[in-house]
Amino acid sequence: MVEKKEVSKKEEVATKKAKKVTEEKKSKPEMGASVEILEKIEKMNVLELADLVKALEEKFGVTAAMPVAMPANAGGAAASDEDKEEEKTDFEVVLKEVGPNKIKVIKEIRTITALGLKESKDLVDGAPNTVKEHVDKKEAEGIKEKLEAVGAVVEIK
Repeated sequence: MVEKKEVSKKEEVATKKAKKVTEEKKSKPEMGASVEILEKIEKMNVLELADLVKALEEKFGVTAAMPVAMPANAGGAAASDEDKEEEKTDFEVVLKEVGPNKIKVIKEIRTITALGLKESKDLVDGAPNTVKEHVDKKEAEGIKEKLEAVGAVVEIK
């Protein structure tokens, strides 16, 4: 008898919770509808989803494609050389000449590029060579200063 009372109390609590959830859905119809739609979409396969997207695009005259930004200079006058230099954000540091302190230059190249001793030596011996590519202006100037401090001749392109 005791077990039946406990079971019936649990059933009552479960029933009350179910009624509460149902009432909450009724009080917020838009929330329940969106949850219902999401559940249906969740059960769709890829082909059905693709068809759904096409149908939505046609129905509302929209597209799911990412918008593409137009170039800032489209249709305008061509930029002068000065403007191009200011806009440039990708630089290349080139070792032109080693100078009198070859060993110090090799050590500096190793710290800048994280190359091994042999690779750094080969880079220095093969001057003019590119030390580092695709760096911003600040980093390129820092590399140039370090290498010039040990006697190398460096150019930033």
